[in-house]
Amino acid sequence: MNDERLTVAQPADEANGPGPAPYPPGRPDQPAPPDQPDQPRRRRRRGPGPVTLLLLPALVTVTGVAAFLALGGLPNPWPDDDSGADPSAAVGVDPSYLPWLRKAASACTVLEPSVLAAQIDQLSGWSDDSDDLSGQKGIAAFTDDEWRTWGKDDDGNGTSSPRDPADAIMALGRRDCSLAGKVTELRTEGRINGDLVELTLAAYAVGPDAVTEAGRVPAAAKTYLAEVQALLPRYEALDREDSGSGAGGAAGALLTAPVSPLTITSPFGSREHPLTGVTKLHTGVDFAAPQGTQVVAARRGRVVFAALTSAYGNRIVIDHGTIQGKRVETTYSHLSALGVTVGQTVEAGAPIGRVGSTGLSTGPHLHFEVVLDGYYTDPRPWVLPDGV
Repeated sequence: MNDERLTVAQPADEANGPGPAPYPPGRPDQPAPPDQPDQPRRRRRRGPGPVTLLLLPALVTVTGVAAFLALGGLPNPWPDDDSGADPSAAVGVDPSYLPWLRKAASACTVLEPSVLAAQIDQLSGWSDDSDDLSGQKGIAAFTDDEWRTWGKDDDGNGTSSPRDPADAIMALGRRDCSLAGKVTELRTEGRINGDLVELTLAAYAVGPDAVTEAGRVPAAAKTYLAEVQALLPRYEALDREDSGSGAGGAAGALLTAPVSPLTITSPFGSREHPLTGVTKLHTGVDFAAPQGTQVVAARRGRVVFAALTSAYGNRIVIDHGTIQGKRVETTYSHLSALGVTVGQTVEAGAPIGRVGSTGLSTGPHLHFEVVLDGYYTDPRPWVLPDGV
């Protein structure tokens, strides 16, 4: 074993013996006085160097500007342009709910999507939890008895449930439109007075009989009415005709109609396949159209698939990106011709192919699908029902 010892390095004047004495102040060739004891050297105080003088003002300026900007800085002379913003992002609503809000509100002239959205916010805060005490379920707070009256399988998934947001929104729209019809008739007859939206909400809260007895919005409904009205400004973006979708479609539509006119021959939902005889979910909508009719992109996006398949024939899939974290894709099948290639970016309304009858098909038509976050959804609320 090597005998290793830790060696402590000595200062140069100790390790190598006495070194040459430093030159004292004065002439370098003049020796120090022989009897003068060694005096410790004092470090002279120096002023700021040239680098400090150059950098210090710049550092102070940068710090001041950063603090100024952190406090808000100069006001922006240009107003923010939100005209192309997605309305779901502006109001914080799940984008998959928007088509259903618009479709439910379109059932009567009194309702707007913002009214339904404000109601749901007041009723549940958009939570689908159940209230054990009241028995209310889902985002629209339906009881079992109420659901038996108003509930349907509106999205065609084979189940009618108040916990299904699409079913719940449509059921609330039916209920509100029914009440709107009653209060409209009562006001026409001169039996009640007031704004139709307010009277409808009051009838929802306390019933049409209480509204009729009061002849106006009764006191018992004013708290509910005030709470809904306070939430309305939050959802006004849903009522904009341009819808902020950038789809280039008609007013209120999130997607441009892929063919025109839109004539449905087979809707979304469970059905027996006309060729295979198998009963399963029909994942899209079949639009009737003559052979060779132009098919257009329903929204701006990127083509991610364009090829011949065995079942769908010539098929195109367009990825439209995400809306509030949910990816939206549309598909176009049984085409007679493909007019785009994978990787190509297309605008809303741009030609992408032509109607055909390729694949498993009984005749010329367009099978159109909307895929939301990987799940098929009913395309009908996404396009304006022109001719449907």
